[in-house]
Amino acid sequence: MRREHVLASAAAHYDQGRFFQALARRVAVPTESQTAEGQPLLQTYLAEHIVPELQALGFACRMLDNPVAGGGPFLLATRREPGAGFGVLSYGHADVVRGQAAQWRQGRGPWQLHIDGDRWYGRGSADNKGQHTINLAALAQVLEARGGRLGYDVTLLMESGEEVGSPGLREFCELHREALAADLFIASDGPRVAASRPTVFLGSRGFFNFRLDVRLRPGGHHSGNWGGLLRNAGTRLAHALASLVDGRGRVQVRGLLPDALPANVRRALAAIEVGGGPADPAIDPDWGEPGLTPTERVYGWNTLEVLAFKTGNPDAPVGAIPGEAFALCQIRFVVGTDSARFIEHLRAHLDAHGFDDVQVQPDGEAMAATRLDPDDPWVHWALASIERSTGRAPALLPNFGGSLPNDVFAEGLGLPTLWVPHSYPACSQHAPDEHLLGSVAREGLQIMAGLFWDLAEQGAEVVARRRPLPSEAPAP
Repeated sequence: MRREHVLASAAAHYDQGRFFQALARRVAVPTESQTAEGQPLLQTYLAEHIVPELQALGFACRMLDNPVAGGGPFLLATRREPGAGFGVLSYGHADVVRGQAAQWRQGRGPWQLHIDGDRWYGRGSADNKGQHTINLAALAQVLEARGGRLGYDVTLLMESGEEVGSPGLREFCELHREALAADLFIASDGPRVAASRPTVFLGSRGFFNFRLDVRLRPGGHHSGNWGGLLRNAGTRLAHALASLVDGRGRVQVRGLLPDALPANVRRALAAIEVGGGPADPAIDPDWGEPGLTPTERVYGWNTLEVLAFKTGNPDAPVGAIPGEAFALCQIRFVVGTDSARFIEHLRAHLDAHGFDDVQVQPDGEAMAATRLDPDDPWVHWALASIERSTGRAPALLPNFGGSLPNDVFAEGLGLPTLWVPHSYPACSQHAPDEHLLGSVAREGLQIMAGLFWDLAEQGAEVVARRRPLPSEAPAP
């Protein structure tokens, strides 16, 4: 069978309703990782909906406990071929966010896949059940077309806690490093840059949350009797925030920014536009770092956002000078940022500007920024494969604007990482009425079938190009 035949088979899988049937069964399992009711269903989903499909494709499957207490289970599936030239690692997550059933419109619900035109509504349809269902179906088409032989090994890791921060994922990958060894990581999550444009992204921005507190005195004091005599905690905090990020969104602390925007990243972003979709908010053209395009601000630079600010009693204000105030802030950052010293940079800046009464501390776990070099041979290979399958040049994002646990694979396991998303920006991910576009799913099946086919035909050559010559290898 030839390449064009396997792409036709992937499209037929969609056209004949088989993809819908598989996804409908999976959406029907309410795998909410944030609820006690959803926890046992995560095991059910992996064991009853994923394992049988993988076993039929020749995978050996193991359900393994999370090394972190209270974390959900992992599925580690491996498919080994005698004489395989290289290995591929893929990933997906079984869990979804809360269903929010009461907020879905027009009689729809989160646990039944409902088609309305091109939109397929259901919780997990876009994040992530629809995406890993596409990839598994495409792999099955390629295996059938090639008589059950790929010429490379495939490992699939599925977790059940991505929506609650992937507890235990890093520890699990360290414990099973040998079983997860590969030459390439390829998976699907997140949105395309636009519904009509196939996309590849190579990593993700990191995030770091921090809290600012001003604690001047317990309780408030009468604003008439003490106004003009006592420092106002809210005023102090507002000015401290204004010293960090100005009135047009520009970060004022040099230590919170990357050194530069690499030339190859700028080139990759030049042909990409953000926003403009019917459900997208209007972009504020004069907001953010000057001298950068809107696309560069999202994918190539750092931002500092105030997520919450509280002083006094917002629900029932009184005429009193507040003695305390706090703000929760977030930095989204790219590779090339001194993220390990964020608190140090913030503390030094606040002290230098006279805000020694403002406390700063990290809030929760951070996520590292990652980015595969846009000039890596795997990147050129993937772009060429997708263009061959679709007839359109895909968008290349050096990194996703949001955050994914890509650092576990890129840094922890040392793998080149390619993400090929099958959703789009207005999919209502994490909200009521989450949906997958049928047209994107159909094209995604063909894209992934083309990629898995081309891995068999060209993957060994790419691996050889990436491996250093003996004379270039580091000394033992």
